[in-house]
Amino acid sequence: MGQITLKQVTKSFGIVDVIKPIDLIVEDGEFVVFVGPSGCGKSTLLRLIAGLEDVTSGQILIDGNDATNIPPAKRGLAMVFQSYALYPHMSVGKNIGFPLKMAKVDRTEANRKIEAAAEVLNLTDYLKRKPGQLSGGQRQRVAIGRAIVREPDAFLFDEPLSNLDAALRVNMRLEISELHQKLKTTMVYVTHDQVEAMTMADKIVVLSDGRIEQVGSPLDLYNSPRNKFVAGFIGSPKMNFLEGAKAEDFNAHSIGVRPEHFRVSKDSGKWKGTVGVTEHLGSDTFFRVNIDDDVLTARVNGEIDVHHGDSVYLDANPDRIYRFDSAGMALQ
Repeated sequence: MGQITLKQVTKSFGIVDVIKPIDLIVEDGEFVVFVGPSGCGKSTLLRLIAGLEDVTSGQILIDGNDATNIPPAKRGLAMVFQSYALYPHMSVGKNIGFPLKMAKVDRTEANRKIEAAAEVLNLTDYLKRKPGQLSGGQRQRVAIGRAIVREPDAFLFDEPLSNLDAALRVNMRLEISELHQKLKTTMVYVTHDQVEAMTMADKIVVLSDGRIEQVGSPLDLYNSPRNKFVAGFIGSPKMNFLEGAKAEDFNAHSIGVRPEHFRVSKDSGKWKGTVGVTEHLGSDTFFRVNIDDDVLTARVNGEIDVHHGDSVYLDANPDRIYRFDSAGMALQ
């Protein structure tokens, strides 16, 4: 079991409130991602769950039991950090098995757990190597293996892919998602990368300034953001926002249109502008359109016959236009 419940959890450092009162339930077996910009409190919240930081007020329950004041080692959780923190003089096998050695687990049982973790992570052929002989992705898998052998109720990941290059990040993203499918264990994952959040999560928790802005599935947040912050943070490229007269036509303080929801024409449309920078990515093309004082991003499939300086019109289906009030909250 690995249900984690937060009840009015707060954290303050002196007079600074870094986590405002938060209520949240992470269901057993869920893959939940905390996402938000730097400084939003997502890593602090994870450390509170792990017990690496003391809560200022509120309760943390693990499987219904109050774990607020329980030491980290007794919470039944395993944490994987951004830094691999491997012992360079130890083999991969000994690095994976180090928590078992500290817990004085019988050597036969420890070897069984090490071999089982290595098989899950495709590290069987590397057990005798030293960390310095591995790639970054393989070292991160060793760090994950060290967590797996503890057989925790939940895994906590604190931006584990930040040190990897782009290609390895994609590979490891897939590997961690596959690992979740194999183990069926609760996972709480922190990232600032909304693409990671969208592709990995069962449930996303969007944080800003120590508060939860919205909780939901990736598609819930993409299709029905509750405010401008969530609308602008979820989705890549980010949502375009228009204000003033452009929004007044839709009875809103501001409106949002996702790049993929624009219709592009050289003949007619609602907004006329001038093409700026164009990015051809093969299956997709992104291009900037300067309309008055706004620079909008449009996304179309494949190649489009537009060039820098061309005049184009942008339009959007009213059903795909998001409307916001003066406080930035979504209008129905």
